[in-house]
Amino acid sequence: MNVLIAGATGYLGNELIKNLVNHKKIKIKYLCGNSSVGKKITDFDKSIKSKLPKITKITKSKINECDIIFSALPNGEAQIISKKLNKHNVLIDLSGDFRLRNSNNYFKWYKQKHAAIQNIKKSIYLLPELSKFKLNNYQIISCPGCYPTSILLPLVPLVKNNLIKTDNIIIDSKSGYSGAGRGVHKKFKDKNLYESMSVYGISLHRHNSEILQELNLYSNKNIKFTFTPHLTPMFRGILSTIYIDLNKNINQNKVISVLRRFYKGKSFIKIANKDTFLSTNDVMGTNKCIISVCKSKYKEKIILLSVIDNLIKGGSGQAVQNMNLRFGFSEREGIQWKGYL
Repeated sequence: MNVLIAGATGYLGNELIKNLVNHKKIKIKYLCGNSSVGKKITDFDKSIKSKLPKITKITKSKINECDIIFSALPNGEAQIISKKLNKHNVLIDLSGDFRLRNSNNYFKWYKQKHAAIQNIKKSIYLLPELSKFKLNNYQIISCPGCYPTSILLPLVPLVKNNLIKTDNIIIDSKSGYSGAGRGVHKKFKDKNLYESMSVYGISLHRHNSEILQELNLYSNKNIKFTFTPHLTPMFRGILSTIYIDLNKNINQNKVISVLRRFYKGKSFIKIANKDTFLSTNDVMGTNKCIISVCKSKYKEKIILLSVIDNLIKGGSGQAVQNMNLRFGFSEREGIQWKGYL
């Protein structure tokens, strides 16, 4: 199948290429960008050794020549691409353009009107370990954000099985600076990026809407949480620490048991032994999410730890995983996987 990658020169685009060049069912036909036309992909990542086409502008004719379009472009761009799709095209979007089912919520959180409202119904938000939908009914696959991936995977089974109180969930997430894209140095030019940690987006981070939308699918209770993201002086990785109150007669062992049963057979999810301290290094370069359940000094509380590589499980790897599921390929085909480090 022929693939076009839009936004090929960004961090996520580079990782997509690394996954797809080894995919047995895929041929990369076009690499597209806006400000990098005519350049080689090796100008942006010298570790990519495969012979690939130079960067070109995306056009409707190029879209028509391909089966699958990956968009790793900024918010708003995939909406434009979606209006150029033909019936045979599938769009796999790594931005926030089709994550929210309500266009009013999109405007509220992204501060811009949705330019392809008619295509929202053609899309599905796909966190692969949680979805049970028939994917061939959808032309647009919306990949989850990196923070929500690290948060929803540990929380959804507990919310769904009514193990925890949902009125005061505290989420503390720390990300490598690659999560802010290649322009991170300009955005945080006064923050001493390599020697300090910065908090940002308190109460206002766009991923709040995505997290709430998805948690509400699994509970009819009022869900309240506080999510605080941090940018750290490392290039890649996310560690989310989640503080929760247990419901009556629920303990640490019960939580671990439910998580293991829920993710049985899911090859990219590992539930660690109880009280395991996790590091982003445990998942670096993999499509894995590792979850640990740690005791608190209060018996009615527990602490969840969740680690992912934001560029792979939180980005390109999950996008390829979603493509594999959509087209019936082996779920792990083409995905970089180094096991546990």
